Amino acid sequence: MLNPVWLRSFRAVVDHGSFTGAADALDLTQAAVSQHIRHIEDFTGEDIFLRRGRKIDLTPAGKAVLVYADDVDTAARRLDARLEQDGPLCGDLRIATPGSSGLRIYNGLLDLQQAQPDIKIHHRFAPTEDIIKSIIEDRAELGVITRLPDDPRLTALKLATEPIELVVPANVDIGDFDDLLALGFIDHPDGRAMATRLLGQRFRAFSGMRSVACHGFSNQITLILEPVARGLGFTVLPRFACQAFHKRDQIKTVAFSEPVLDSLYMIHRSEWSISPLAKYITGEIRRMLNEG
Repeated sequence: MLNPVWLRSFRAVVDHGSFTGAADALDLTQAAVSQHIRHIEDFTGEDIFLRRGRKIDLTPAGKAVLVYADDVDTAARRLDARLEQDGPLCGDLRIATPGSSGLRIYNGLLDLQQAQPDIKIHHRFAPTEDIIKSIIEDRAELGVITRLPDDPRLTALKLATEPIELVVPANVDIGDFDDLLALGFIDHPDGRAMATRLLGQRFRAFSGMRSVACHGFSNQITLILEPVARGLGFTVLPRFACQAFHKRDQIKTVAFSEPVLDSLYMIHRSEWSISPLAKYITGEIRRMLNEG
């Protein structure tokens, strides 16, 4: 393990762009800063800075040490926050979710904040890959995704299941796949993948989304069903997004005997335990997703 004092000097050199600037900022001699950098290079077995006159650049090994230093700093900040926290019902929490499950829990999270004013929740809607990246990069403590992650840096807990649904205008009856072809498809970022999963299991005539005309696209979860409500096409969405739509009387879902399900997982970094607040919020989100 690298000495935190060495890493402090390393970070100062990176931030100030020189050994002299780092020494001034840390109130050390330049020789002491240089010695700390040599210790790191001895530990890694490689140069961590590329020196060109007065200009200093990080080598690949130096960039790896910088990532490590950031992780150590993050862990230290988490410890400080954990030690300062009086209980689970206070503090800041950053969470990222897909649009559909995010709509399901959004008002419930606001209710929690109203009941517990010391809780501050930062909630971002994002695609799965962005959510995973935000957890790995420590921009969020918790994330909800629809597949098990294969990254060893992440721990996943199953929260619930959510059906994906075929949604058509309220005045349209679907008897066979030709009825969908006549309607056309309203696409969204996960639309074609969801439609392929659902339609492939429900319609023998389905041969891929290339045979279905696209009549529109939206990347806003609350707007995807607007063109469907106006009779412009059909779409496939997770159930929670359908339930949150404000014009429910203008759309309908096509019932099937066997639902196609997505599993919803809560993820967090596996290298450290989550905060008491995150544990509490995870339990509340699980309850919200499984209600009704």
